[in-house]
Amino acid sequence: MFRKLLFSLIFVAVVACSEQSAQQQIIHQAVAIESADECHLCGMLISNFSGPKAELFRQGVTEADGNSVKKFCSTRDMFSFYLDPENKRNVTTILVHDMSKAPWDAPNDGYFIDARKAWYVVGSDKIGAMGKTLASFSAKTDADAFATEFGGSVIDFNAVSYQSLQ
Repeated sequence: MFRKLLFSLIFVAVVACSEQSAQQQIIHQAVAIESADECHLCGMLISNFSGPKAELFRQGVTEADGNSVKKFCSTRDMFSFYLDPENKRNVTTILVHDMSKAPWDAPNDGYFIDARKAWYVVGSDKIGAMGKTLASFSAKTDADAFATEFGGSVIDFNAVSYQSLQ
């Protein structure tokens, strides 16, 4: 009887913790990139450049704005910002364009995907806002096909480092 009671208490505690964790994970919808929007990292007008763009959402950046979106002219700039340990804090969502669906010269805001689940091609011949950039894809097969056509190597989100950005 004691075992059943102990097991039940542990089960309730685990379920409660997982529900709380799921509630804390806030998923944001993409915010349209407007013609006047500037890159959070470099200040350039985002819509003036080709290649994949990115958006990063942070919770509790200031008391006034419970959530804050940072927009970037390229995946390279977003990762340059995100990889700084000070900036990783409170990041709830990161979105990048799925370049298997969005045209390189004018990515469509309807094709943002979860950056943490995306595949990236580093070292390709394609140029983004700041020169070389990381082409982002929802499917590894699309990233592989892009790398075959334009060069580069395919990595996942966790493999992106400052060295990948060079």
